[in-house]
Amino acid sequence: MTAFRTLDDADLAGKRVLVRVDLNVPMEDGKVSDTTRIDRILPTIREIADKGGKVVLLAHFGRPKGRDDKNSLRQVVPALTQALGRPVTFVDDCIGDDVAKALTAAKNGDVLLLENTRFHAGDEKNDPDFVRALAANGDLYVNDAFSAAHRAHASTEGLAHVLPAYAGRTMQAELEALSAGLDNPARPVMAIVGGAKVSTKLDLLGNLVKKVDILAIGGGMANTFLAARGVDVGKSLCEHDLVGTAREIEEKAKAAGCEILLPVDALVAREFKAHPSYRVVPVGGVEADEMILDAGPLSIAEVIMRLEKVKTLVWNGPFGAFELPPFDTATVAVAKAAAKRVKAGELVAVAGGGDTVAAMNHAGVAEDLSYVSTAGGAFLEWMEGKALPGVEALRKRAG
Repeated sequence: MTAFRTLDDADLAGKRVLVRVDLNVPMEDGKVSDTTRIDRILPTIREIADKGGKVVLLAHFGRPKGRDDKNSLRQVVPALTQALGRPVTFVDDCIGDDVAKALTAAKNGDVLLLENTRFHAGDEKNDPDFVRALAANGDLYVNDAFSAAHRAHASTEGLAHVLPAYAGRTMQAELEALSAGLDNPARPVMAIVGGAKVSTKLDLLGNLVKKVDILAIGGGMANTFLAARGVDVGKSLCEHDLVGTAREIEEKAKAAGCEILLPVDALVAREFKAHPSYRVVPVGGVEADEMILDAGPLSIAEVIMRLEKVKTLVWNGPFGAFELPPFDTATVAVAKAAAKRVKAGELVAVAGGGDTVAAMNHAGVAEDLSYVSTAGGAFLEWMEGKALPGVEALRKRAG
């Protein structure tokens, strides 16, 4: 973390600290249904408050087009207050006199949550006037929302250029984990990439084959690679128009010395539902009316055997339709094998993006891996090798 300023470098006492967090949490019946993102930001909030700073939380919620109650952050206050264990003052805007008055009334160590930044079009436009309006109510800026760091918005990037800027503890943990995953990994490195479609992960695959030693491909996207090798995958999810692209990726991998692992056997069924009639077959034995819905036992054993020999694992996407048992078998087995090696101090395992968090929770290993990122798009763009504006803006600058 020498390239970034963290809370260790900040003088927080008596300062108004604008903290960008991710409170875009799932709701059911007007209540927060999953507090994972809230739990992640608690250390940063508590540290700033305990060191005498006024914590001023900035966040977005949903995709509003202007102000609307449905996307108000007010509804998050009860869950945030309960998790934090201290009062949270809600302010009905994120700029202007109401914020200034609330901050004047607040004591050092108090926590304020400002209204949805995206109620103002200037946030997503990174409008300089809106940046200045936000900055007027802060002395320091802390970004603790890696999940929004791939967007150059006023609250995620613009503020870092007009106020002293620091990485919060969640952002710091994420950057340290990602550095250990791909930037400066212990080798050999293995990547697991699953999910439905190759088309959504072309940049990802293109970057990984240059950076990892073994690339295990699962999920629906593995079917496209199997088809590219001449395997008949029946009525499995498969992007037949991308078999040429799959071959190109295999050629790039070969040139880079990266081995691609594909399933050699599979669980197949005629119906896409939980607990259907299914069978285990070699990948070349799929009948015309059958679908590949998970990797088979030989494939699982092969992945785990390779996993035993690597020092770093980066994981994005499940092996099969893990929401529908028994097609969670491969994902759960490999996840548990990875967690066992992490706990033994033999492996650094970083997972994230899309369904991966749900898959790791389903396997019961989310707390056992080195790091599980709740950032979707930002995690994927990092895996693709792209610079993230919200991260780049936190780098130490001369002077």
